[in-house]
Amino acid sequence: MIKAMIDGQSREFKDGSTILQAARSLGIEIPTLCHDDRLRPAGVCRLCVVSITGRPQLAVACHTPLAAGMEIDTQSREARAERRGVLYLLAYRYPKNAIEQFPDKPLHRYFREHELAGQAAGRADPSLVDDSHPYIHVDMSRCIDCYRCVRICEEVQGQFVWQIWNRGAETRVVPDSGTNLRESSCVSCGACVDTCPTGALEDKSMIALGTPTRWTKTTCAYCGTGCEMNVGTREDRIVSIHPALDAPVSKGHLCVKGRYAFEYVYAADRITNPLIRVNGYWKAVSWEKALDFCANELRRIMDEHGPNNIGVLGSARATNEENYLAQKFARVVLGTNNVDCCARVCHGPTAAAMKMMLGTGAATNSLDDIEHARTILLCGTNATENHPIVGARIKQQTLRGAKLVVIDPRQIELARYAAVHLALRPGTNIALMNALAYVIIEEKLYDAEFVQGRVSALDGFRDFVRPWTPQRAAEICAVDADLIRQAARIYASEKPAICFHGLGMTEHTQGTEGVMALVNLALLTGNLGKPGTGINPLRGQNNVQGSAHMGCEPENLTGYVALMQNREFFESIWQARLPTDKGLNLLQMMDAAEHGQLKALWAIGYDVLLTNANAAATRRALGAMELVIVQDMFVNETAKEFGTVFLPAASNFEKDGTFMNGERRVQRVRKVIEPPGNARSDWEIICRMAQALGKGRLFDFKSAQEIWDEVRRLWKPGAGISYSRIDQIGLQWPCPSEDHPGTMILHGESFPVGKKAALRPIPYEPTTEIASEEFPFLLTTGRTLYQFNAGTMTLRTRNTDLHPTDFLDISLPDSERLKLTDGEKVRLRSAHGAALLPVRIGHAVKPGELFTTFHTAEVFLNNVTSPYRDKYTLTPEYKVTAVRVEKL
Repeated sequence: MIKAMIDGQSREFKDGSTILQAARSLGIEIPTLCHDDRLRPAGVCRLCVVSITGRPQLAVACHTPLAAGMEIDTQSREARAERRGVLYLLAYRYPKNAIEQFPDKPLHRYFREHELAGQAAGRADPSLVDDSHPYIHVDMSRCIDCYRCVRICEEVQGQFVWQIWNRGAETRVVPDSGTNLRESSCVSCGACVDTCPTGALEDKSMIALGTPTRWTKTTCAYCGTGCEMNVGTREDRIVSIHPALDAPVSKGHLCVKGRYAFEYVYAADRITNPLIRVNGYWKAVSWEKALDFCANELRRIMDEHGPNNIGVLGSARATNEENYLAQKFARVVLGTNNVDCCARVCHGPTAAAMKMMLGTGAATNSLDDIEHARTILLCGTNATENHPIVGARIKQQTLRGAKLVVIDPRQIELARYAAVHLALRPGTNIALMNALAYVIIEEKLYDAEFVQGRVSALDGFRDFVRPWTPQRAAEICAVDADLIRQAARIYASEKPAICFHGLGMTEHTQGTEGVMALVNLALLTGNLGKPGTGINPLRGQNNVQGSAHMGCEPENLTGYVALMQNREFFESIWQARLPTDKGLNLLQMMDAAEHGQLKALWAIGYDVLLTNANAAATRRALGAMELVIVQDMFVNETAKEFGTVFLPAASNFEKDGTFMNGERRVQRVRKVIEPPGNARSDWEIICRMAQALGKGRLFDFKSAQEIWDEVRRLWKPGAGISYSRIDQIGLQWPCPSEDHPGTMILHGESFPVGKKAALRPIPYEPTTEIASEEFPFLLTTGRTLYQFNAGTMTLRTRNTDLHPTDFLDISLPDSERLKLTDGEKVRLRSAHGAALLPVRIGHAVKPGELFTTFHTAEVFLNNVTSPYRDKYTLTPEYKVTAVRVEKL
């Protein structure tokens, strides 16, 4: 600690503090224009000058280190005179109308405080206005050359969009396109807008709707990163979203979806009243009528066919509390274990693999371990597009010197920063992982001490991988054997090494085993239980970790505990009997329905038809049902074709609760605005449905917090995570008591499976879908930066201006051979179906391989994907489909 005096206050301050940081810790504001806590201090604006006793010159507070014994005067006559002089020079050429339009901008406030607002004599210059971007308005006549936009784009996002051109009076800040922002490499994260102190860069929504009058902190509802944000409202309407500067995950940053893609809550087709289909048409009804209809139909089906003819699907878009109630409803109201969620079709293999191998089906480490890692291994995840904040942190750590190894069939953005890129053939993950293990063992790169103390079955595993030479894997995977050796050496030697994986690992017929093979590598190298290490899934949707963890799986209860071993404890808390029959997961429900053995489905926040692989089979299943209840914000594809009843749900901005992110962090979701019309939160609808079925006493909740408190009684590792404790910053489980700090790193001394975890031989099984004369291409699928999953939310925002549809990525040689032009629409055909979509020619995919997204119903990509599934979890194979491209 350092003892110093600031404005007459003698205090102790943290070592390494700057004068600015020390002053702010006392609540003393020193004006700044070029400073942002997210950036390295620049000290170019000289507005933060202060006087230090014994020093003749003024000191710049933002980058002057605090020293013991310093006596600092932040408001000395000399400091105030210097600041006024700086501001006067800025006012001389600054547009006066800008001050009047946005009086709360830092520069404008400083003008008023120094009585200089009236001195503004500049004029707006139309030639410096750029209105090309759908979200960001640029008016560089308001630019004061603080360069915060340039620096935040480099130091936080790592995109390097804003460039400084010319020198002296001719200096200009321009996009890297040299033209406008829309044509630049901008990824629309809004960080430059967020840091701009003048309004030279501004959200268009703020210009159109005015400055917010209230701010509410909540958690993003897109990917599973768990970014926190402050939502600004005016007259109960969302005006702007800014990143929460104190967020432990996002560190004051957001992506384009979190910051800008909120307009879906005001979409014209938002449903605000319950609907019942009558003679093929939707008819608006009251909640009472809709719930009575559902209850009567559910009773009829239970009476005629039994409760196991009904299924319930929770939602990764819903809160923990709502998913908890969904599975409780299925079990104690309907009397069935037929309950599941979309983790089944994405990250179910991760949870199953890590539970089997290590004892806990969740990330071993925290996102903060990125900054501790010397090596980062990315497997099947395009982080800068699908988890942009994580991707930016990985990119920054790589720029700081960490080694990056990318395993991905495509030339993704992060591959450009990689020491090694293993562009394997889709579907060959296991072969590659076994070859990496071979090199680690053959070259004695494994951590002998860790293996001796924490790992078992090495001898048998060594025998298993002995045939898996890099040369053998190279032939299967279509990668260079020397690159395989290089990757293994980096991961094993440049420690600590952290591994992140995504759906490119899990959405395969060997998805569960692929994650098990990753765990093998971590066990061999000792990259577990320490800072900067671990096996960490990048969860695809905001609450996919939480929805499964709350019990939306047929064989598991809340806390991801086995139903059969924990049923008595749950029955004692719920005061109700649990069904004993084995439940069906989502894919089994579809199979049962197709064979007439599942008559009803309640799908909460889940467009099953659009998102399930092999859409033809899903259509047959849904078409065979007698009752399909869809609960969502919009009439999705499932509702359009097969819905019987539609129940209008509140958005994430319109309710309270919690989400659980990919690093096991439970965070608050807060109500920002009122839901429109008669839309209601999912938990309220579930409680009312239980009441309509005569079980209201088991669902007598008045708030989300009451539901969460019941969750805490059942889930011992989460018992210490109270609403009051996560009011400001979330906590990571295990957190068993209210005095527990939460757990950032798992498996430090042992595993839930014991002191040692066993290495597991994973035989490679070639995919059923292989290239042939009829279907010469291998298609893999994924997401893009600007759209999200089924497009339920993002397709109703101006993100469509940035990415209007799904595109089929094809290599230049293949496009030339097929005589295709960029943007030309083609028919993509597999053995299972066809889709029409435009091609995008480039270098992202190799010849013989294709890539596309699955966001738009117009394309309906899952008409093409196959029926094959993972043998452990039944997760569909989305990543390898043999196809051909037909010119129209």
